Amino acid sequence: MVNYPDFVELKEVGPRDGLQNETKWIPTEDKVAWIDMLSNSGVKEIEYSSFVNPKMIPALSDAREVGRRIQRNPEVFYSALVPNLKGLEYALETGIDGASVFMSVSETHNMRNINKTLDQTFPVLEKVISEAKQAGKRVTGYVSTVFDCPYEGRIDPEQVVRVCERLMEAGADELSLGDTIGTAVPSQVERLLESMIALYPKEKLIMHFHDTRGMAIANIMTSLQQGVTRFDTSIGGLGGCPYAPGAAGNVATNDVLYLLHGLGVNTGINEEKIRDASFFIQNKLGVKLPSKSLACHQHTA
Repeated sequence: MVNYPDFVELKEVGPRDGLQNETKWIPTEDKVAWIDMLSNSGVKEIEYSSFVNPKMIPALSDAREVGRRIQRNPEVFYSALVPNLKGLEYALETGIDGASVFMSVSETHNMRNINKTLDQTFPVLEKVISEAKQAGKRVTGYVSTVFDCPYEGRIDPEQVVRVCERLMEAGADELSLGDTIGTAVPSQVERLLESMIALYPKEKLIMHFHDTRGMAIANIMTSLQQGVTRFDTSIGGLGGCPYAPGAAGNVATNDVLYLLHGLGVNTGINEEKIRDASFFIQNKLGVKLPSKSLACHQHTA
């Protein structure tokens, strides 16, 4: 018998990772209303936007306005993606509890994503981490393509460890390990987590699975069995990566809740409120979201 944890924490990344790949513009007032719905769902952390160059991610060009207008729930931790010191400055002005920095393990994906080599990226992120920490903010290090890269193929876990060590030495508080193109299988997850858990407390590790090949739930089960209790999820399965061709969205918050609650694991999140928020953004986008759990409710509604 597997002993599952009593509590698992889900970080809702739909407003950032979910929307960043969408071509249809969601008006600021709709983003704010949607995030406010999520703030009252029981979710403990929401990544509400990204303070990158608006030309790079047009869908999130209103990050500052969104940050100013959302109604802050004191029980929710609000974080945002920041690529550099200017992005951090804007994020701090409009109110963040935590800053997320990001880079790839893959040299090629890193160049496509942020136009820098790995060696060029570290000094930039070290400055951002230092400034964020001085401002009293928690810093998450997002590490992309930790299993497979769309350009370089299979990634060696030792390569992941090297990048993670640099980020943690720079002062990052935790690491989010990203299956950016959604191709990992449980054996890869097990192998990487064995390496990571040997170096860092499990509480500092967050798993970030995309569901391109339908393996995300299986990979979450493997992570749970390894003792990991923190996951990034996206409402309805919304999302994708602009620099990872063919990648599907993050694993759906709805589907992970169905799994965890079925296992008797507490999340503190109200599934019905997540469903309502899913239908809200689905209607605004005008497309059906890929969540299997949500689809079942659409059929019975």
